[in-house]
Amino acid sequence: MSPEIIGIWMIVALLTGIFVGFPIAFTLIILGILFGYAGFGDTVFHLMVFQFFQVMREQTLASVPLFVFMGLLLEQAGLLERLFRSVQLALARVHGSLFIAVMFCATIFAAATGIVGASVTLLGIMAARTMDRSKYDVQLSAGIITAGGTLGILIPPSVMLVVMGPVIGVPVTDLFAGALLPGLALAAIYTIYALVRCQLNPALGPALPVEEHADSKLAVLKEFLQGLVPPAVLVLASLGSILFGFATPTEGAAVGAAGSLFLTVVYRKLTRKLLYDSVLKTLEVSCLILFLVASSNFFGAVFSRLGTPMMMTQALLGLDLPPMALLVIIMAVIFLLAWPLEWVPIVLIFLPIMLPMVKELGFNLTWFGILVAVNLQTAWLSPPVALSAYFLKGVAPQWELADIYKGMVQFMVLQLTGLVLVMMFPQLVLWLPGVLYTK
Repeated sequence: MSPEIIGIWMIVALLTGIFVGFPIAFTLIILGILFGYAGFGDTVFHLMVFQFFQVMREQTLASVPLFVFMGLLLEQAGLLERLFRSVQLALARVHGSLFIAVMFCATIFAAATGIVGASVTLLGIMAARTMDRSKYDVQLSAGIITAGGTLGILIPPSVMLVVMGPVIGVPVTDLFAGALLPGLALAAIYTIYALVRCQLNPALGPALPVEEHADSKLAVLKEFLQGLVPPAVLVLASLGSILFGFATPTEGAAVGAAGSLFLTVVYRKLTRKLLYDSVLKTLEVSCLILFLVASSNFFGAVFSRLGTPMMMTQALLGLDLPPMALLVIIMAVIFLLAWPLEWVPIVLIFLPIMLPMVKELGFNLTWFGILVAVNLQTAWLSPPVALSAYFLKGVAPQWELADIYKGMVQFMVLQLTGLVLVMMFPQLVLWLPGVLYTK
């Protein structure tokens, strides 16, 4: 059996294992070893060590435990609950007001980190319990948290866009400008969808009961300022240092962690037990995320080495179809590749393979790059492999994985709609770079 066919059976085995209910991280590692050994022998063990050490040496991933610690401290100290409470009071008569708060935070974190795992877990920590207490629909809540968390792959400054620029020969500034409008548009679409559903079925996102409304507008304003300003200042200090180039995501996360500790002290919420519980939970959540990242990275490396993605790409290049039909097929292949693979091998290995054909077809490379980014974002919401579900499950164990999947599928459809719109209307991507950088 050829290595390429072994790779196909590898994907079949992965899907089977996930549907059966095996732990995803261990499934990825075991299948990577078994099928890698069958495909290229003892080299698979060296590859596993290399890929795991590569993840361990990635400095950006150090921001994961720091952002998690920040979120846990704020949540356990009650500051985030107060933030959501202030939003509820300000929008007391609006069904689904917490969805607005989640998407607002999601957009900010996306712009700061570009790390999907950190964004999803932090949003889950911030919002899951509050939504449960407010009797929000689990599926819709899980969907907007996971969808909001995936915005980090698209909204600049995105690490993926920084890497993609030199690969496809496009200035990173053009990619940043091109991604901004689609990213913000998707955030708006998610929010509007959730609010419309809440209007049609108020039970999905109940409005605040009348007896819990504030006594006066002054009380609403006071609670809103006290609930919003401290977390907002913290977020701006942490994320602003990243956005303005004063700090890396890891350094910015450290600012956020230190700031959350400071706020906890100022609000007189810091206790030895709270600090101990926060550190312990940070360790648990961070290990979950980073182990998933490392195992996925190893699985993707084995899959790439088997040559199955190369076989799929070559078959695509041999087809005699119209340009737009080929583009649709390219997007479909990238979507399928994004199930088992991280964005790194797709951007670094498969985009260069497809690039000559894309140039030959005459497509704008900035537009193509953003199409790929939106597509890869969609894959993060696509069951059964989507890691966003497992990130959220790790911090919201009270939610069933099936409900998380059902919620994600709704937003995956919205994401695919966004992808189609970007394909049909290239100016959504090209307008802002044209305005900013046309000489």
